[in-house]
Amino acid sequence: MNLTIKTMASAATILGLFSLLGIGLVTLVHHATESRIAENQRLTMLNSLQNLIPTGTYDNDMLADVMVISDSSLGPKSITVHRARHFGKPVAAVFSTIAPDGYGGDIHLLVGVKADGGILGVRVLEHKETPGLGDFIDETKSNWILGFNGLFLGNPPEKQWKVKRDGGVFDQFTGATITPRAVVKAVRNTLDYFNNHRNALFTLSPPSDDD
Repeated sequence: MNLTIKTMASAATILGLFSLLGIGLVTLVHHATESRIAENQRLTMLNSLQNLIPTGTYDNDMLADVMVISDSSLGPKSITVHRARHFGKPVAAVFSTIAPDGYGGDIHLLVGVKADGGILGVRVLEHKETPGLGDFIDETKSNWILGFNGLFLGNPPEKQWKVKRDGGVFDQFTGATITPRAVVKAVRNTLDYFNNHRNALFTLSPPSDDD
């Protein structure tokens, strides 16, 4: 009987050690994977920013020089604004805007706006629009999104920042008006916010208590 109890105790100890080892390995793999995912996301964002703002036109770290803002016109959540500067002077602001009224849900955008209010470019980061219809907002599917380059509020006139079906100047897609309508609205709202908050957007954030 004592031998059986000792055997069971030994087995339980061994199982416990294997369990602890397994938990340790899972934790280690999780941390390693989490770090890689974070680094991949950082590099993807940096590549997206540099796709809008060419290297050499700014000299700051746009991934660090950010401002988090919350405004219902820019989407249902707080968004990040990456700021580009050259010798401390504002070059551009890149908004991680959300168009909440896409056909398939939220459309995540990057909207680059020069310090003078002109659009550097617009890119779609994430969407769930219908393949073959709404996904033409994706640069890899068509050049529609490139049509925003160089525009600003006033060119076209504010009232014409709509798709053609709504009396504006922007093309819609055959069988998919909701998607381009949502993107045009989001870009226009971003420009409107930029024009109303231009100075505040480029104000350096105050130092934290830890500085």
